[in-house]
Amino acid sequence: MAFLCRSAAVLLKPNRAAPAVLSAARLYSSGGQYEYILVEKRGEKNNVGFIQLNRPKALNALCDGLMREVGQALDAFEGDSDVGAIVITGSDRAFAAGADIKEMQNRTFQECYGGNFLAHWNKVSTVKKPVIAAVNGFALGGGCELAMMCDIIFAGEKAQFGQPEILLGTIPGAGGTQRLTRAVGKSLAMELVLTGDKINAQDAKQSGLVSKIYPVDQLVSEAVKCGEKIAANSKLVTAMAKEAVNAAFELTLAEGNRLEKRLFHATFATDDRKEGMTAFVEKRKANFQDN
Repeated sequence: MAFLCRSAAVLLKPNRAAPAVLSAARLYSSGGQYEYILVEKRGEKNNVGFIQLNRPKALNALCDGLMREVGQALDAFEGDSDVGAIVITGSDRAFAAGADIKEMQNRTFQECYGGNFLAHWNKVSTVKKPVIAAVNGFALGGGCELAMMCDIIFAGEKAQFGQPEILLGTIPGAGGTQRLTRAVGKSLAMELVLTGDKINAQDAKQSGLVSKIYPVDQLVSEAVKCGEKIAANSKLVTAMAKEAVNAAFELTLAEGNRLEKRLFHATFATDDRKEGMTAFVEKRKANFQDN
């Protein structure tokens, strides 16, 4: 949730300019003007939503305004029938180095509890369309939590993950203790949360936190390619598949199997299931219509 962004900025080299993004990237169909993120559609068919965190001087520290803009962009992509998957990324130096410490430094318990502080961050995990995190550089505190809210995490070779909130006298507050434990197991999660240590991309993959590692300059394009593969399938059935997998973290095995069966049976009420099986039998490519 949090990280000493100012300390990190001192230790790291000056930031290079962010990759060029289309001039219209700040504007999307929602009509909003984004201050902290860049938003566009990518892929050969423009069917992959793309969100780039854009606070380079703060190592993409997650301020309230940034997270609200991410939520707005996600809502826009959810309502876009052409978009079948979404990629969230940062810069080469930092996916997100944590929450904005200056913003929360003087908050009181009453403000946090009464206002349900950070509750809206969970928006990323409730999106029906698959979300891919493309992580280069630091994913610490809130940055690590944001990545773990996504459905798939791809990492650049120099990525680093961690939950260093303990070093600030607090604990993760946006799912860090829960999602990290489910991803890597109790022992490693305890070590990272209690010491504030970081792990590199290779250790993250070995522990199951990330699924693939790519060279820094190839990471984003590979994430978009994955998004294109997902978007080529039935969006309706993809949402069912995502729901079934996510249920594995909430339900017992018996309950999860029952949900899976119900969703599996539900696919037989869709035109896309019929088209997919018919195309397989006829040895042709399926033409899904998302219904």
